[in-house]
Amino acid sequence: MTAGNGVTGTVGMIGGGQLARMTQQAAIALGVDLWVLCPDADEPAVRAGARQVVGTPDRYEDLLALAERCDAVPLDHEGPPPEHLEQLARDGFVVAPGAPAARLGRDKAEARAVLAPHGIPTAPWTLAADPQELLAFGAEVGWPLIVKRPSGGYDGRGVWALDGPEQAEGAFEGSDGPLLAEARIAFTHELAVMVVRGRDGETVTYPPFETVQVDGQCHEVFTPASVPAELDAEARRLASTIAHHVDLVGVMAVELFVTTDGLLLNELAVRPHNSAHLTIEACTTSQFENHLRAVLGLPLGATDLVAGGGAMINVVGAADGHDPFDHLAAALAVPGAHVHRYQKAARPGRKIGHITATGPTVDDARSTTAQAASALGAAVPA
Repeated sequence: MTAGNGVTGTVGMIGGGQLARMTQQAAIALGVDLWVLCPDADEPAVRAGARQVVGTPDRYEDLLALAERCDAVPLDHEGPPPEHLEQLARDGFVVAPGAPAARLGRDKAEARAVLAPHGIPTAPWTLAADPQELLAFGAEVGWPLIVKRPSGGYDGRGVWALDGPEQAEGAFEGSDGPLLAEARIAFTHELAVMVVRGRDGETVTYPPFETVQVDGQCHEVFTPASVPAELDAEARRLASTIAHHVDLVGVMAVELFVTTDGLLLNELAVRPHNSAHLTIEACTTSQFENHLRAVLGLPLGATDLVAGGGAMINVVGAADGHDPFDHLAAALAVPGAHVHRYQKAARPGRKIGHITATGPTVDDARSTTAQAASALGAAVPA
């Protein structure tokens, strides 16, 4: 807890994965003690030195055991039931971002419904309870459609493209509730804007990051994004507007589509985000340090780029199950490449690390990350 012993504060993160691991690395520099709630001692954050509370986010007793040790409780993932976060707040604990904002990161349909009155644009959408409602929506907006589980999906999981009405029935196979359906839109770029808001309302945004998806999973990220300056500014404005309306405390990723008609909201992630890992090397203050500053009520750090461009490539387990980091030495031999390993077992398609670089231009940075990824035998951008 905050005290006069040189410790800035104590933070309890719900989850112990790679986001908590990189938060732990930022916590060391700030003199912050980080506790994580997770079931296993071999979770990435625990292996990096974070203190562990053994438990799961669906048990309120476990969340309470974490909160009692800490000045603030942020999230590593969307797992905690919002009603548990609400109860923690009623019990007097500081929960960041707070249950209302966390609920929007957990439920894509609720995020759209809550933000629409504030002028946040999205693709036409509906929450379809059965195939008949899906067919009616398709008839209204046209096919094809994009269908998503409102919660629980990530890295392309829980998302389908439906080419025509004949696929409406099958979309609900295995579904345990309504599906979020959207008109499929033509977009030219995908952006992610990280916004940070402190307890006192102080708000900063990072430069928009352009993301490249492969099979629904984020593959590459770079900045500056290849969009005009006015779209860059509008993306930051939208992110700040959303942060204000959801009463954000901490960091949030606002994922956007760039279309010929402007920007459309895709999803929110109310926590640190994969798209902003490059902030560790590419920005004055990383997303992880700013997250800690925000939830502890400390001044926020600058978000400027430290070079002309920055880039990141995710490293995932190979299709045949082998670990790309078996070739770590070859990647480390690439000048300017920063390799991050999460100490996670390699499985096909599983994120197990990332590579970042900075350079005089964004093309220079992308070239370096591509060389290092190639040295690992990992996929590189086309």
